[in-house]
Amino acid sequence: MHPIVIAPSVLAADWGRLHDQIRAVEAAGADWLHLDVMDGRLVDNISFGPAFCESVAKVATKPLDSHLMISRPDHYWSRFAKLSRNITIHVEAECDVAATLRDIRAAGVGAGISLKPGTPFSAIEPFLADVDLVLVMTVEPGFGGQSFMESQMEKVSMARDIRAARNLAYRIEVDGGINAVTGAKSRDAGADTLVAGSSVFGAADMASAIRALRG
Repeated sequence: MHPIVIAPSVLAADWGRLHDQIRAVEAAGADWLHLDVMDGRLVDNISFGPAFCESVAKVATKPLDSHLMISRPDHYWSRFAKLSRNITIHVEAECDVAATLRDIRAAGVGAGISLKPGTPFSAIEPFLADVDLVLVMTVEPGFGGQSFMESQMEKVSMARDIRAARNLAYRIEVDGGINAVTGAKSRDAGADTLVAGSSVFGAADMASAIRALRG
């Protein structure tokens, strides 16, 4: 339904060479750049906020895909709107999720919904008609470098089947432990958007790593 999109996660870049890393990964074939924003509350880590994302946007020529792993995205999403193609929020967030998704879309930005591995897929079903992207976490969100949870492929397949049954058009994104092998499993389950961190930024040849993810 959608062409495969590869969205390297800037969380895994060498921040001491941030702008050079962004230029390099774009030249290597990245379609989007993924921004993992964490508040230490919804997930057990703190990453970066709007100022860091603005620094990325200064040199990025590819769309920015912002994943707000924060408890109150309703308070903060607007700070990322001018930078982002998509803003994804969590169903576990402490806000009116439906209203926040509507507000994001009304601002002309793609709205995404995500869920943690322990949250049942049924939690996001009420929102599927009103989103542009469904993000399935294949690790417990918070830290990079974790092992891929193959059990989460059931959620990817459910997102694919519901999309077809209801004639919806959202993208299906996976994030966590994605490399050439797990990327292929994700594509087979129905994913069309792959977030990869260390398997791209840690590769000796980023272009080859991205080609392998694309399949």
